[in-house]
Formats: sequence, C-alpha cells, structure tokens
Amino acid sequence: MENPWRKRLPSLCAVSGGVLLAGTVWACAFLERGDREARLFTALALLALALLGLALVWLETRCRNQVLLALLPIGAAMLIRVLCLDHASLDYEDFLSKWYAYFKANGGIRAIAGSVGDYNVPYLYFIAAISYSNMPDLYLIKLFSILWDVLLAWGCFRLVRSLTRERQGSCAPLIAFGAVLLLPTVILNGAFWGQCDAIYGALCIHAAALTLDGKNKLAVALMAAAFSFKLQAVFVLPLWGVLWLAGKVKFRELWMFPLAYLVVILPAVVMGKPLGDILGIYLRQMGEYPRLVLNAPSVYQFIPYGIQVDEALASMLGIVSAGILVLTLLAMGLWLRGRLNRELIMAVAVILCVGVPFFLPHMHERYFFLADVFTLCWASANVKRLPAAVLAAGASLASYLVYLRLTYNCVLNLGGHTFVMPLETLAMLAALIFAALVLLRQLPEKETGERLI
Repeated sequence: MENPWRKRLPSLCAVSGGVLLAGTVWACAFLERGDREARLFTALALLALALLGLALVWLETRCRNQVLLALLPIGAAMLIRVLCLDHASLDYEDFLSKWYAYFKANGGIRAIAGSVGDYNVPYLYFIAAISYSNMPDLYLIKLFSILWDVLLAWGCFRLVRSLTRERQGSCAPLIAFGAVLLLPTVILNGAFWGQCDAIYGALCIHAAALTLDGKNKLAVALMAAAFSFKLQAVFVLPLWGVLWLAGKVKFRELWMFPLAYLVVILPAVVMGKPLGDILGIYLRQMGEYPRLVLNAPSVYQFIPYGIQVDEALASMLGIVSAGILVLTLLAMGLWLRGRLNRELIMAVAVILCVGVPFFLPHMHERYFFLADVFTLCWASANVKRLPAAVLAAGASLASYLVYLRLTYNCVLNLGGHTFVMPLETLAMLAALIFAALVLLRQLPEKETGERLI
C-alpha cells in the first residue's frame, strides 16, 4: 500500500513553497533602497523568477507532482535571496556601481566603445542596458545573477537526467535542481556578493548536459558563450579536448567555439570598441593580481604565511602542474577512444573543475564555483560521489567566509610556521583525490565499450 505521506508530500511542498514566496513578497516591502515602485518591481521580479523555475521543471518533466515538489526549494531560495539584496559588497562599491555610473553618464549602450571595467563585453552589455533604468542598480545586478541561478538549476536538472537516464522515474534531477538553488556558495555569490559566476557556471553545466545528449555543436557554442563571460570557463574547457581525442566530438564541431565567440563580441566591435581591447581583456586580468593566492583553497596555501618564496618560480610550477593534469586527462581520452562513457566523462569534468584551479596561481575563492556545481550534480546522480560534493562545497564556503568576514576561519601553527587556510585546502585536495580515485577505479571496468549515446 502506498505511503500516505508520500502521496501528500507534493501538496505539502506546494503549500510550504507558497508560504515562502508570500514571505518573499512581504520581505520586499522592507528593502532599503529605492521607492515603493522599486520594491514592487523587485517583488514581481522574484515571483517571475520563481515561476520561471517552475515552468522549467514542467518543461522537463510534464509532471504536476514534480512541479509541486519544486515549489518548496524555489520558495526557500527566493526568500533567502531577498534577505541578501540590500548587502553592498566592496566589489559592488568599488567596481560595479562605478561601471553603472559610467554608462549612466555616457549614453548607455553607446559607451560600450569606451574603456570601462575589467569584465568582457557580454556583462558590460547588461550593465549598459540597466543604466537606462531608474531602479536601484544593486537590485538589478543581483536579480540578473538570480536569473542565472535559476538557469543554473535547470542545467543541473538536465545534466543529472543525462547521467541517470537508465533510471526511469528517478528523483535525482529534481534533487539537483533544488539543491543547487540552496547551495550556500551559489546564494552568496550572486544574491549577497553581487558576483555573476552563475552565468558561466550555468552555460558550462548546460554544455556538459548537451554533450552527454550528443548535441555537440550547441554544447561547444555554449562553452564559447561561457568563456566570453568569464575566463574561468577554461577550467572545464579541456573536457572537450578529451572528448575529441576519444572520438566523441568531431574536430569540425569544435569550430563552433570561435564562431560563437565572434557572434558574442561582434556588437561591441560594431559599436567601436577596439578588437584588441576585447581579445586582450583576459591577459590584462591575469596580470591584475600578483599574489600567489587570494583566499582560494589552492596548493599555495601549503606555503607558510609570511615566508619569502620565489613567486615567479612558484607560479610556473603551479602552471606546469595544472598543465600535466590536463595533458594526463587528454592522453586518457586518446587511450579510451571509443570507450568513454558518461560516468567517466563526469569524473573527468570534476577533476578538471577541482584540479586546475587547485594548482594554478592567483586564484580567488570564487574560482571553485564550477567545482561546487559539478560535484553537486555528480553526487545527485550517484550518492556514492557525495564526499566530493561535501568536501568541495565545504571548502568553497569556508573560503567565501574568509573574504566576506575578513578573517581566517582556522589558523594552524606547525613547526614554527603559520598556515592560514589549512582545513579548506586539505578538504579541496581530498575532493580532488577522491575524484581521481573514482576515475581510476572506473578505468579497468570499461573494456566492454559502453557507448556514450
């Protein structure tokens, strides 16, 4: 006999989610910026984003109960986010608000040709667009990030569904959808901090899902779009090199990357922005922060605090280490040609997202965003992968807190030396080792030639 609580669960989630959404609207009345119209606009925007999330679940499932279940995490996600909207981070005050003011004072979209900001042009299109509005720019910036949080959740749903396609009726995709909306680093990144890592994160997740479904051209185009928003998309980009060497992606399909990137930047070029400024933006970013590490749980945290090191040599060693990791995975793709399945592809993606920023120098705490969401999808598809998700997300969250609180969580004194982020770094290293061991255990089992598609 069917459990009565299981039968009632969708309705209970729907009622609870509705109450939380009502709380979201109520909380908007107490926002500190703007007038009554601004608060009403924000409330309607958050409700619209909640409806978008429900519509996407319906689009993917055509199941009323799954939509009702999704109401609870969506309602909770929106209520938590509205409570974050008034926080103005240093990044907003020092950068984003000034970019907005520049576009406001210089004719909006026409000012794209000028020299402003250190983000690539797609995000500047957005800042230019909102400069025509009289709504508080802080809310508009954060609402845009929250929109991408919802699209990220959609991507996680699709990726986990691709990983679990043999398990009919699995709730794993919906779990991933709700879990990523409530993942602390996702909430803090956009709604609290005002950052936009959910944009390239969502595009990378959707690209991975499309690849698993055999839609390679669109996947590569989305990776180009992700790269056009943030350089950090390169952490997972080598996955498509592995897939090409393994025979899962054709070389001609990879040409979608430069074509799609050209389409994204073309409006800025037409408006008079020098092509050299656009193509050189990431080179300038790489030279912007000379410190070996910026609150990231990377290998450089194993260097005692305050000790003098040859930073150029240390940087080179980190770059070489990341390069060796990528080359090893590329060689594995060539070795497994024709035998690379979905589980192996996901393990490679996780190793890249965790391992590349772990070894590279000059990493910020936010640069493990892809590690957080890819490990979450991995764990949602297979609960045995949960340790990787807990370790990566825990290390990332603790690293965020170092920046947001401006104090270290745990300082370790060992052998006369001080280590300022030892636990966070050990946790991220453990996530990397766990993923590598999973990959190695999978390799001997793949001689049967299981197909990707």
